[in-house]
Amino acid sequence: MRAAFPDFRLGNVLATSFTGTLSERHGDAVERIPTPHRLVDWLAVNGLAVDSCTTAQLDLARELRESIHAAATAAAIQDALPASAVQVINDCSAQGRAAALLTAEGKRRWQLSSASRVEDALSVIAADAISIIAGERDGKLALCASPTCQAAFLDTSQSRTRKWCDMNTCGNRQKKARFNANRRKNPRSAE
Repeated sequence: MRAAFPDFRLGNVLATSFTGTLSERHGDAVERIPTPHRLVDWLAVNGLAVDSCTTAQLDLARELRESIHAAATAAAIQDALPASAVQVINDCSAQGRAAALLTAEGKRRWQLSSASRVEDALSVIAADAISIIAGERDGKLALCASPTCQAAFLDTSQSRTRKWCDMNTCGNRQKKARFNANRRKNPRSAE
């Protein structure tokens, strides 16, 4: 029987969804890609299927994930980008072999090299991170308002005032905590 892993938190932005494979960074951290096979699963769900993954490739993926998180966090608070994070992102972007293809439905799909290496998939993620951090995409980098999460996300709301990386997790958790705190303060108002 396969060990149970936490569900993936999928979003519309590849690079920030990838950083979400480690959630609750400032609380009880949840690692969503604890094994090489789990990284293969995540890549497949995101249209970047690879044949296999080694422990070294998983380590590289985690290094890229943390570099994207560090650079996106710095960009969100308008701080200088960490040089080491920029180097990792650039190195990963440059070492892959992937091509963007246009589907019949007018969507972009990535085609990895014939060998389908993890490095090829990571180059796609790194390129996506570059386009976000460089401000080439419509939206604004922001940090989740949850004190235990603080994930970087691309806010594409019209007002650019979104507070949560994901309303179904962090947003609901915060709303529930506020509701329960108010109920404890005013027990009669709940009747």
